[in-house]
Amino acid sequence: MGKYIFELNMKVRDYECDMQGIVNNANYQHYLEHTRHEFITTLGINFGELHVQGIDPVVARISIAYKTPLRSGDDFVSKLYMEKEGLKYVFYQDIYRLSDNKVSVKAKVEVVCLTNGRLGPSELFDRAFQPYFTQ
Repeated sequence: MGKYIFELNMKVRDYECDMQGIVNNANYQHYLEHTRHEFITTLGINFGELHVQGIDPVVARISIAYKTPLRSGDDFVSKLYMEKEGLKYVFYQDIYRLSDNKVSVKAKVEVVCLTNGRLGPSELFDRAFQPYFTQ
């Protein structure tokens, strides 16, 4: 396991829960995406401006293991670290329930970059992410 390079605290909102009273599985993807976006924002990168420039990072694959459910009102922390595999930026993301530090979700998210609609390398992201790649 790599070292976490970014953490974001959040809280479960009532409407994110299903009839069982736990967070609906799809909402975990929102938490994971929000964490990645906030991380990238800390690097001075703006998604809206990127799109205008024809640069679009997109999720190519995601794998999520659901461990301990979150419930309405739970505080949690979403953490990530990353690696680079060829053209892919691989984010390893874990969500922990703060009340007992139990793992709620473990995810692997593979992101690629499209430039003007074409898959290819991104010098911008390579430079921005280089200090954070695990060895």
